[in-house]
Amino acid sequence: MTGVEQRVAGFEGQLRDAGLRMTQQRRLILRVLAEADDHPDAKGIFTRAFAVDPTLSLSTVYRTMKVLETQGAIERHAFEDGVSRYEHADQEHHDHLIDVESGEVIEFSSDAIEELQRRIAAELGYELVRHRLELYGRKKRPGARGKKA
Repeated sequence: MTGVEQRVAGFEGQLRDAGLRMTQQRRLILRVLAEADDHPDAKGIFTRAFAVDPTLSLSTVYRTMKVLETQGAIERHAFEDGVSRYEHADQEHHDHLIDVESGEVIEFSSDAIEELQRRIAAELGYELVRHRLELYGRKKRPGARGKKA
């Protein structure tokens, strides 16, 4: 079983646990989501699935995404553009850099940032249990020089 097939099977189980019957349209939505290597919004998922099944409705996508989020199968991110974007919840922890001009979402990990966050929490008398880090920026232009303070 491939990673995509495993993820689809996991999503199916979570929908069944929530009391939803598994329709062909829901199965298609799950496959689109499982194959996504970006952070699609509901309309993006709908567009990809609609190309395969033009009888699909956007409301079916929204309902399916809401159940998957409630079940903990996916994470919803509301970046500054105001659009909810989704990703699989079974990924290793990572942070996000969002290009403010293109909207591209870049995933990254940094042991130094993770340690700094733990240290700050400890210095303030807390044990860190979870966090989200979103950085917003624009690509440097070739030959552009940074501003001096």
